Amino acid sequence: MPVNSGWKNFIIQLMPVIDINCDMGEGIGNDEMIMPFISSANIACGYHAGSETIIRQTIELAKKDNVSVGAHPSFFDRENFGRTEMHLAAEKIYDLIILQLRIIKKIAKHQQVQLHHVKPHGALYNMSAKDPTIANAIAHAVKDFDEDLILFGLSGSCSIKEADQLKLKTAGEVFADRTYQADGTLTPRSQTNALIEDTAKSVQQVLQIIMEGTVTAVNGNKISITADTICLHGDGKNAVEFARAISQSLKQNNIEIKAI
Repeated sequence: MPVNSGWKNFIIQLMPVIDINCDMGEGIGNDEMIMPFISSANIACGYHAGSETIIRQTIELAKKDNVSVGAHPSFFDRENFGRTEMHLAAEKIYDLIILQLRIIKKIAKHQQVQLHHVKPHGALYNMSAKDPTIANAIAHAVKDFDEDLILFGLSGSCSIKEADQLKLKTAGEVFADRTYQADGTLTPRSQTNALIEDTAKSVQQVLQIIMEGTVTAVNGNKISITADTICLHGDGKNAVEFARAISQSLKQNNIEIKAI
């Protein structure tokens, strides 16, 4: 018996949907290979990596594959790739975000692309996840710049809570290539088990997050987790392989990859 259009629409609505984002424009050289497998690109704004030329090139790649374009602001720290903590006043952090959003929006506008989201990078991201003052400064900057932008932040963290209080659109982020502690935080990069380097393990973690709403912490316990978007780091040594494998696995499991 043929399935009528009403049933087709009902089935489509039941299909799980997830956003896959990737940090890009960082000069790694694999953006073009990863782009077809993701739905959102977080593009470095020049403060930890990248340049206006690289931003322009990365936006063009995103346009080609219909990938949403987002800003990936950081501390001004090219020497350490934005992964060193800096203790700045809230006003300085606010200005830091605004300046980088201006850089990427100007380029995106010239290329007739709408800026979709903002995801802080590195140490700035991790600090905002724990510190409500930093999280609030970032959220205020994003809202004042463009209240229609979506702020990506660590799921369940201060980043999301502070932005929610400002009625800013948010996306709780989880990771395909990072391990988790029992309290739901990411394992610090200083520890040897911080990164997932096995493709099968990365795919399994992504499927578990989507299908079960849980992730297995490094101590073996399953913890609940909410995922609006899943991050894959473009600078990971297996980033292209991970992106391809995750995309294929999600399709096989009838999970749609789509920007928020």
